[in-house]
Amino acid sequence: MSDFSLSSLEAIVAERATASPEHSWTAKLVAHGQAKAAKKLGEEAVETVIAAISNDRANLVAESADLLYHLMVVLKIADIPLQDVMGELERRTNQSGLQEKASR
Repeated sequence: MSDFSLSSLEAIVAERATASPEHSWTAKLVAHGQAKAAKKLGEEAVETVIAAISNDRANLVAESADLLYHLMVVLKIADIPLQDVMGELERRTNQSGLQEKASR
């Protein structure tokens, strides 16, 4: 198994965000701003759902990768480190999902 992680992806997104938009899709998304990046994230979420409903394993894997990538771009633009999201997930593990949902 690879050592590649969401932290690795976060670092790649951060690096590519500083590139020229003519040479990097990440930089292009960042240059267009949060609304464009969030719209793309939403599109990828829908495509992931469609792949899941269709029981299309290969496409679900591919769309999930796209979804995670675009989430990392949205977080980068918002200046939210992955560690903040992971900390929230860790906090939520201290209670059941039903308790967490009821507290919202």
